[in-house]
Amino acid sequence: MSTFIRSGCGEKGSALRVEDALHRMLDAVTPVKGYEQVGLLDAWCRVLHEPVVAAIDVPSRANAAVDGYAVRAADLPGPGGVAELAVIGTARAGHPFPGTVQAGQAVRIMTGAHLPEGADTVLPQEQVEAQGAGIRVGEGHGQGDNVRLAGEDIARGTTVLAPGRYLTPPDIGLIASLGQGEVKVKRRPRVALLSTGDELCALGHPLPAGGLYDSNRYTLHAALKRLNVKVMDQGIVPDEPERLREALTRAAANADVVVSSGGVSVGEADFVRDVLLALGSIELWKVAMKPGRPIAFGRIGGAVFIGLPGNPVAALVCFFQFVQPVLEKKMGISERPVVPVFKAIAAHRLSKKPGRTEFQRGILDPTPGGWRVRSSGHQGSAILTSMSRGNCLIVLPHDAGPVEVGEAVDVVPFAAFM
Repeated sequence: MSTFIRSGCGEKGSALRVEDALHRMLDAVTPVKGYEQVGLLDAWCRVLHEPVVAAIDVPSRANAAVDGYAVRAADLPGPGGVAELAVIGTARAGHPFPGTVQAGQAVRIMTGAHLPEGADTVLPQEQVEAQGAGIRVGEGHGQGDNVRLAGEDIARGTTVLAPGRYLTPPDIGLIASLGQGEVKVKRRPRVALLSTGDELCALGHPLPAGGLYDSNRYTLHAALKRLNVKVMDQGIVPDEPERLREALTRAAANADVVVSSGGVSVGEADFVRDVLLALGSIELWKVAMKPGRPIAFGRIGGAVFIGLPGNPVAALVCFFQFVQPVLEKKMGISERPVVPVFKAIAAHRLSKKPGRTEFQRGILDPTPGGWRVRSSGHQGSAILTSMSRGNCLIVLPHDAGPVEVGEAVDVVPFAAFM
């Protein structure tokens, strides 16, 4: 997913604008090194390491685009004329006609079958009249009609896919059409994932007083798996500086990117910032956005570190806005996927303060007059149901104020990145 925030300028001394924070993160990240050769069925959602070059023409030979009759254009009648041709055989896909089409002859041919020697045109079966062992054809046909030429889709020697290509299902089929069963792809980034907080409880255990089940790790794990990176689950780390130091040191030693949730605000038990400063560096800390103002970005040794807020909605919105683009660059994707942003009419008033970008969760509905969007419910950053029942983000720009009923707003459908 590419970012869906338009560029702008941040203000010195204040929290960074969303777009400026993302640019700083991306500038600090380089793609992983190394590659592996994988079977084509395992190459989906991987990133090409070297170009795919066609060793054959696709199609390999001229073939029929329709069911009909293969003929010589020289035998076609002129204006007002009719020609009678003898049908001498049949060509089917995988079963070519073995002979040569001579003057006054035709071959019954099926879609995809190789064009017989001597023929250069295919007449659709609906446009000829079958007559015993032959056919009658009238005017209106031209040389080369309904013929797919050899190399029409891909010519031998053509670079079909360039390095850095994020392989999609059509790409996999394209490579298969060249007869290539394996490809070299870039190594998958290793992402260490952990949650912090004394209040967090593992699933399957009774909740203690004041406890919460750790939902963030499961939410973020699912989002990471969609990117096809290698996820290393580091579990829950309590709010103890030494335990956090040990966990982050261990994670950074084995990962390209470390992602944590919780512990990045300014509470007495939020230790991530101090531990990160002791172990490595912090490159940014606050972003002018809602939800998700506190977010940490820095380094621990050779690993990139991103500390997300602990509130579930804030963690997920920050993941899609920052972590996913960072990982796409880390993966070596040369052309990041496009995320659609389009306008919808607000069905009701949306509260908004200038000075921060807001990502409100909404429900997008089609209407005869176009798209309308309404809130998916309470917009608190801890209300994960607002994302579960919603189907889009309503993106309200940094400098904008409240939105009134009937005004147009930018929306990003969840289907684009979830």
